[in-house]
Amino acid sequence: MADNGSTQGATWPLPKFRFEVDFGTTLKGIAFQEVSGMEVENQVVEYRKSNNLLFSIQKMPGIVKYGNITMKRGIFTNDNTLQNLHEEIKMNLIKRRTILIKLLDEAGNVTMQWQLNNAWPTKITGTDLKSDGNEVAVETMEIAYEQITITNGG
Repeated sequence: MADNGSTQGATWPLPKFRFEVDFGTTLKGIAFQEVSGMEVENQVVEYRKSNNLLFSIQKMPGIVKYGNITMKRGIFTNDNTLQNLHEEIKMNLIKRRTILIKLLDEAGNVTMQWQLNNAWPTKITGTDLKSDGNEVAVETMEIAYEQITITNGG
């Protein structure tokens, strides 16, 4: 008999379609169509020891580099949330915030969370317009951040 997943202790991969994004105390649970680019990379430092008998280099971990996060969401009437976030940038003054990206289970509980520290919007892209299209209008925001912390819900 096939296992239908109803047995206790069954482990299944998490679906990625139920998530929410919190931008702080006043902007909680913003719905996005897509969130991508959550990546961490260690730069490689190549070094050749002077007393190394092998004619080769050693590779060591260097500075940690974080990619920008891209978020896409539908455009709604009288909703300028993303533009307002971007307009907080004045000259060299940036309002940095902690952004939480939460992956939710069927009951709405947090199963995994990505915390972006010192985050701020770097780019807003409005929708493209087509007279013969029938797609939903989507705007895109790119977020830069300095550190990511991943936690599991419990």
